[in-house]
Formats: sequence, C-alpha cells, structure tokens
Amino acid sequence: MTTPTPAPVESDKIDAAVLKIAGVVVLGAIMSILDVTVVSVALPTFMQEFDATYATVAWTMTAYTLALAAVIPATGWAADRFGTKRLYMTALVLFVAGSVACSVAWSIESLIAFRVLQGLGGGMLMPLGMTIMTRAAGPQRVGRVMAVLGIPMLLGPISGPILGGWLIEAVSWHWIFLINLPIGIIALAAAFVLLPSDKPQPSESFDFVGMLLLSPGLALFLFGVSSISEGGGGLTTRVVVSCAIGAALVLAFVFHALKRADHPLIDLHLFQNRNLTIAVITSSLFAIAFMGAGLLFPSYFLQVRGETTLAAGLLLAPQGIGAMVTMPIAGNLVDRIGPGKIVMFGVALMSLGMGVFTQLGTDTPYPLLLGALFVMGLGMGCTMMPIMTAAMQTLTDQTVARGSTLMNIVQQVAGSIGTATMSVVLTNQMKASPEAQMVSAAAHNPEAAAQLPPGVIEQGMSAAADAFGNTFLVALVLLLLTLIPAFFLPRRKPVAPAEGEAAPVMMH
Repeated sequence: MTTPTPAPVESDKIDAAVLKIAGVVVLGAIMSILDVTVVSVALPTFMQEFDATYATVAWTMTAYTLALAAVIPATGWAADRFGTKRLYMTALVLFVAGSVACSVAWSIESLIAFRVLQGLGGGMLMPLGMTIMTRAAGPQRVGRVMAVLGIPMLLGPISGPILGGWLIEAVSWHWIFLINLPIGIIALAAAFVLLPSDKPQPSESFDFVGMLLLSPGLALFLFGVSSISEGGGGLTTRVVVSCAIGAALVLAFVFHALKRADHPLIDLHLFQNRNLTIAVITSSLFAIAFMGAGLLFPSYFLQVRGETTLAAGLLLAPQGIGAMVTMPIAGNLVDRIGPGKIVMFGVALMSLGMGVFTQLGTDTPYPLLLGALFVMGLGMGCTMMPIMTAAMQTLTDQTVARGSTLMNIVQQVAGSIGTATMSVVLTNQMKASPEAQMVSAAAHNPEAAAQLPPGVIEQGMSAAADAFGNTFLVALVLLLLTLIPAFFLPRRKPVAPAEGEAAPVMMH
C-alpha cells in the first residue's frame, strides 16, 4: 500500500524537540572531547607543578584514554538495562565529579587517578549521545542530527589546545578542569528536563565473561600501543607483552561473543549488516589517518616554525571553519542521497589538502598551509559523521545502543593506532638526521639552542620539515586507501524500518 505523500514530508522534518535533544548531547560531547585535548598543553605545567618527568605526566592523558576504552564496551548493555536518560545523567555526574577532583589534585598520582574517574564518565557520553540522537531522529533524519554531534568532535582537537593554553596563562591549570563544572551543571539540568525517558529492559543478562575479556583486553592493547612512542619507536618488552596479552584477550572475546547467543557484551552479529561492516572498515582507515595527522599539525608549527602553543592552536582554526561550512550541508545530503558519494568527495578533498603537507619546508607560505587546512576541513565535514550515519541509519531501535558502542570502540582503537603510527614514523624520520635530533633536543632548552652553530640549526630545521612531510605522506596513503571501502557505502536515501521499528521517532 502506497504511503500518502504528506506523511514522509512531515516525518522528515527536524523539529524543535529533536534539536533540543541534540543540544543536550552536544553539551556532554563538548566536555568529553575537549578533555582529551585540553590537557595536552598542560603537560609542561604538570611537570613543574608536581616535579615529575614527562613520561609520568603523560599518564594524565593515557589514563583518561584507557578509562574511555574500558567503559565503552559495557555502555550498550547498561543503556538497555537502565535506560539511556538515566545512564547519561549518571555519566555526566561521574565526569563532573572527576573534573572537580582533578582540580584539587595534590600530587601527580592523585591527578592520574582522578583522570580515570573522569574517563569512566566521559567514555559513556559519546556512545550514549549517539544512541539518544539516533532514536530521537529516526533513520530518515539521522544524517542531519549526526552532523550536529560532529561539531564538537571536529572542534575539540582544534579548540582544546587554544582553551587550555589561555586558561593556564590567564588563571591557572586548575581551571582546565573546573571549566567543566558550570557546563556540566547546565548539561545535567537540560538532560533532566529535555531528554525523553525510555524503558529499560531488566530481563537482559549481563555478559560478565565478555566484560572480563574485552575491557582489560582493549585497555592493555591501547596501553601497549601508546607506549611505542615512549620507547623511541621501538618494540620494547612493555609494548610487546601489553599488545600481545591485550590482543589475545580481545581475540578470546571474539570467539566468546560469536558463541554466546544471549546478549553478548558487544554483538558481533551486527557485522552481518553489510552497511555497518563497510562503515566500520571505512571509519577505521579514516580514523588512523585523521587522528594521526591531527597530532602532527600543531607539532610542525611548534617545532619547525617556532610558534607558541596558543598561536599553533589558532593556526588550526581554518580546519574547523571548513568543517563547519560543509557539515550541515553534508548531513542534509546524506539523508537525501545516502552517504556514499558524500564520503568519497570528502576523502578526496582531505587528500588534496594533505598533499600540500607532504611538501613541507621551513618556509612554506602560511597562506598555502592555511588554505590546505581549510580544504581539509571542508573534507572532514563531509566525511566523519556521514560514515557514522551509514552505520547507524540501518539499525533498528533494539540494536542502536549496541551499534553506537561498537562504532565508538572502533574509533577509539583506530585513533590510538593512528597516533602511535604517526609518532613512530616521525621519530624514525627524525633519527635519520643527527642535525634534526640536536635541534629537537635543544627545542626546550634555550641555553643548549644558543650553543648550536647557525648552520646546524638551519640543517636541523630543514631535516625536521622533511620528516614531517614524509610522515604526512603516510597519512595521505591511508586516506587514499579509505576511498576503496567508501566506494561501497550506500548511495541511496535510507528506507524507514518496517513495522514497529520506527517507533523511536515518536519519542519527540
């Protein structure tokens, strides 16, 4: 029976209620994502404040990431068991409590411990936010609401260093954590008032065996990966043992999840969904390239061009501006023609911009670099959230929570691998030039830098620029490889689920 024409027009409209829900989710996402990057500029301050080595204070970032990875697997089950609204508010409370505790840390050990508490809350915010928004919007509109959620995901890595640098200079390091308190209170009140209540499913059993396998497995594997750059890019005992045990636990979970028919922690049978599988592959390659390259942009401006932290953050602004231009357009087009063509166009734009960075020098004109970043931003707006949309828009209400959890785990692992990969490539490229090593070692020591002959400094900077260019070439190759799975993403308007599966649209 043919559906009357007015019905889809009515259901296809983004109404005020859905936008309010999206606003609540974005508030939580902003806090979670900013805290991944804002701490990076505070590491030298922590070294002075707590009289600790760089390797020690780096754990303030690593501990947060490991906590994220450990809690994400259980989020899908907990969302079904306790309800997304209740769990989202709990995650906000945990995150804000962890933030306040971090601001009063009395030692580097206490700060690391409080960062774990913060990460446990932050790890649940993103997958829960995706679940809430997907259920509220329905498959016909998920592209546009995902575009809203993508804004903090793109702006976080850009605005984090700027905000962190400004707060440390203007007030103190405590405020990079305390800033979350007023935002968190507003988000909590908005969540209580605006988020629709959902019905928990108390009959579902929890996969304790899966939790004991997957969460420690992910944490150990990512710990090993994050330790590669600390060891100078070599495969130390800590790296090999951690990665091996972590991978073994994850592999054991795969066999366990495939054998367990009744509510596994992560439902691997979701990979029977062709669109989700292709989206996972595309997302993995893209995250490795994007997250890895994102680490290099500020480092180039800091190490080769001698910019301050605040200036380096500001120089990245064109990337965020470009993404903000195309993201709402891409979200609208994805709902009309499917994500396939949009993602391929976005990856092509990003590859074009990345190509400029493969030719870096010590005096590459800033207008050229800023233009390349803007083009990359245009591509990012057409890429990140449309890939996520491709996975989410074919899922039913019953599998949305599990699907969003799966996609967040994939992004977390792929992003960590990308960061480690680019760090190792850059480290090895730097090692190939003694001059680059000398300049790098003297970068934070004015007295040592003053003793270097001008010729050595010039050669070292040139070699460092070449090292960055060669590392960006690896990111470019990964972006081009992303085009292969992206070719198979859906290229048609999504079809609404049959029967009662579209029920979540009624939540608004």
